[in-house]
Amino acid sequence: MSTTVRSFSKINLGLAIGPPRADGFHALTTCYQTLAAYDLVTIEARPATANSLRLTSNDERVPTDARNTAWKMVERGLAALRTQAEVHIHIEKRLPVQGGIGAGSANALAALIGLELELERAVVAPLPATEKLRIGAEVGSDVPLFLIGGTVLGMGRGEEVSPLADISPTECVLALPDVGVSTPQAYRDWDALHPQPPGPAPGLSLGTELTVPYASDKLTTLSRALASALGPRPPEGMSAGVGAHSSGVSAIGGGLAGKTEQNPLLALVRTGIENDFEEVVFRQYPSLGNIKRILAGSGDPEESAIYAALSGSGSALFGLYGTAVAAKAAEARLRETGVRSQRTMTLPRDEYWRTMVE
Repeated sequence: MSTTVRSFSKINLGLAIGPPRADGFHALTTCYQTLAAYDLVTIEARPATANSLRLTSNDERVPTDARNTAWKMVERGLAALRTQAEVHIHIEKRLPVQGGIGAGSANALAALIGLELELERAVVAPLPATEKLRIGAEVGSDVPLFLIGGTVLGMGRGEEVSPLADISPTECVLALPDVGVSTPQAYRDWDALHPQPPGPAPGLSLGTELTVPYASDKLTTLSRALASALGPRPPEGMSAGVGAHSSGVSAIGGGLAGKTEQNPLLALVRTGIENDFEEVVFRQYPSLGNIKRILAGSGDPEESAIYAALSGSGSALFGLYGTAVAAKAAEARLRETGVRSQRTMTLPRDEYWRTMVE
């Protein structure tokens, strides 16, 4: 027996970079949005007298040892479950490697979900949502967002997550250029352009569970924009807490955020959101700035993007469109310039969990 899990991707709807922290990371604020584009992660696991992990992939660029985030997640998951097992992880890559759309982090979450479902047959109870969050944050800053899905607020170094009101399913075109962007170098370039005054900035508190230890005007501005456009609203007939999904997967955030009558994406875009990484990445890779302009569209309003941006530190970029016609036009523009693309949709939270397990 085996369990196959869809390992979905993400984009960033705005990203503000704060000052460096004492631990070497940067404070940031971002709005994550999951997408329907996915890899497939297949797990085979059975109880054993000692742990044994094996990882394979159809893409030779994927590490098949302890460097892989899925390997790390399963290793920590077994320790937290206090069980031992023989585990085979197979990752079928359909998404770019290190493209800024969270593919490796999503692989890690999918591997843990698959492991839990496999071991349920051996009467091993799944981990509490809080434990999954803890393990995910240890493995990578982007992992915890995939424990919520849909539209998600990210703070701290990105690992402090909270559900926001979902945006409606929206056409999305990913531009996937053959360029490699180093995230550590992008942060170094940012620091060189924005040196910080000596001494820590005062803390910024944004609610009882979300506290950013170092403040900046950019973090505050984006946080307020997100709260205004996508702030969580009490859903009808449900209370906040840990949701149990029909697929048998336990996770936090299921159905926590209500819907708004107006389009929250448009409300968010009108606040002027942007990705701070563009300031340094586009200087280093001017071609990526040109791709953003292509995604944004020509003078025809019917073919223009609602919003176009770099995702994370890149190199993937994306455009969001009001119609399938506009999305197809963007694909055509990218094709004319030789840029590989993938058309997909934004994925709301309920759909994310309902379709995760094949």
